[in-house]
Amino acid sequence: MRIAMVGDVIGRPGRAAFAKYTAQLRKEKKVDIVVVNGENSAGGKGITRKALDELLHAGADVVTSGNHIWDKKDVLEFIDQEPFLIRPANYPEGAPGKGWCIYPWRAKNIGVMNLSGRAFMPPMDCPFQKVEDILREMKDKCDILLLDFHAETTSEKMAMGWYLDGRVNAVVGTHTHIQTADERVLPNGTAYITDLGMVGPWDSVLGVKNDIILQKFTTGMPVRFELAGGPNVYSAVILDIDESTNKTTGIERIMIKE
Repeated sequence: MRIAMVGDVIGRPGRAAFAKYTAQLRKEKKVDIVVVNGENSAGGKGITRKALDELLHAGADVVTSGNHIWDKKDVLEFIDQEPFLIRPANYPEGAPGKGWCIYPWRAKNIGVMNLSGRAFMPPMDCPFQKVEDILREMKDKCDILLLDFHAETTSEKMAMGWYLDGRVNAVVGTHTHIQTADERVLPNGTAYITDLGMVGPWDSVLGVKNDIILQKFTTGMPVRFELAGGPNVYSAVILDIDESTNKTTGIERIMIKE
């Protein structure tokens, strides 16, 4: 089994690139399942019904998110009805949506979890304690377990990788939009990468027009973000899972630059 985990999709340019290259990866790399972070897929912040439908139509099986999940308020109209759209599980009790899901594939149940970090991020419940609660609930229901850890710092993401090594198939980081080059399978069998990167405009600052961000940094004044244009980048990893043992056997980093 091959599972692609794809980085943050940025607005309309990212959705177009996701559609184009996900189809290519499914064909050329024989990818079976696609998990993608869609929290920035609508205008660069948040997710809408239209954006979610585009991702699902383009080949997403499960859509994860992060701290921008609530930025488009109409998400509240559909998040509770979508079985494979998840938000960080460590939001306080009573938040709309859910923090994990089980995606059925052939005779396998693929558990996908979403958590947010706390370092330089909005206040959240402890992700390390929360993942223990989730694992207690999921472990007997799932053959394979994946975590999208949406966090700012490399140290917090790496700590989560080591914390879960041997207990889940993969821990992948999202949020920074910059792909890291530290993909590996940890000693006890968990695939890990600090950040998947993004799907969106390559000649930009995290998907936003360069001159806008330069103005923000050089003047200290607030600016209105606008997405950049031009060539896109598609960032992901592909996990190899042995179907007979449900163990992770490899991780391949993908970066396609137009």
